[in-house]
Formats: sequence, structure tokens, C-alpha cells
Amino acid sequence: MSRLSIIHLVSFILYVLFQVLILKNAVLFHTAFCFLYIAFLLSLPVELERMWLLLIGFVLGAAVDVFYDSLGLHASATVLIAFLRNRWLAVLTPQGGYDNNAIPAVSAFGPQWFVTYSVPMVLVHHSVLFFTEAGGFDYFWDTLIKIAVSTIFTVLVMLVIEFIFPRKRL
Repeated sequence: MSRLSIIHLVSFILYVLFQVLILKNAVLFHTAFCFLYIAFLLSLPVELERMWLLLIGFVLGAAVDVFYDSLGLHASATVLIAFLRNRWLAVLTPQGGYDNNAIPAVSAFGPQWFVTYSVPMVLVHHSVLFFTEAGGFDYFWDTLIKIAVSTIFTVLVMLVIEFIFPRKRL
């Protein structure tokens, strides 16, 4: 197992543990939820193949589902953003292209790029998660508010983590 694989494995475990032990109970005003665990999926190297992303997304979501007792809600949402991630990165490609071993991070591309990258991905994740959880569109406006404030909460926490623990190329 390479050094990079060990770093990603430890990171995976830390994200899942932080999510299920601390952030599971960190809900603001019974509306804003923070699902920081998706930051792991969003921070994987740019050149990672889609099949690996889908597999990692499924395992990540399933691991959170086990602790949230949510029967695949998180797994389906993370698989969707894993599927969309490379296409969104292609849209956001800088003028000179991505460097080898580039990771989507504030330290690599700046805060504006990172927000442009992460907000739509978090929004898609939260939309799938909360609308599936609601079981339809009966509580459309309540669900929409929950999606909006949870997206803001999650992205702000992701930015704080990015600034506290800046990542460098591995």
C-alpha cells in the first residue's frame, strides 16, 4: 500500500468518524445540517478515474448510512456527486489545465474557485438527500429551506477546515 493510499484511507476514516460522532448532532435550529463527509469525495485528486470515484462515493455514503440508519440515502447522494464531479471539474478547468496530482483545494486554486466548485456539488448532494428523505414534494418549501441553509452551513465548515488545514500536493 502506497503512502498516498494510506493518507486517503486515514482521511476517509477521520471524515466518517467526525461526521457520525460530532456532526450528526450538530444541527442549527432544527434546519441546518452539516454533512462534511462529502468534502472527502470532493477533495480526491482531479485525475482519479470515474469508476474509483463511484466506488469510493458508494462506500463513503454507505458508511454514513450505517450510523445514520438511513437505508442508502447518503450512498445514493454521494454516488450522484461522484458521477458528476469529473464533468464539473472539466467545466472549471483553469486556462493551463490541471497539474499532475492536483487536488481541488483552496490552497491550490483559491477560495473563489473552491466555492464555485463545491457549492453546486453540495447543493446537488443535499437536494437528493433531503427530497428523498421527504419522500416527495409534499413539504417542498420546508425542504428547499433545509437544502439552502444546510448547503451554506456545509460549505462554510468546508472552508473553515480548508483554511485551518491547508492541503498541499501529495
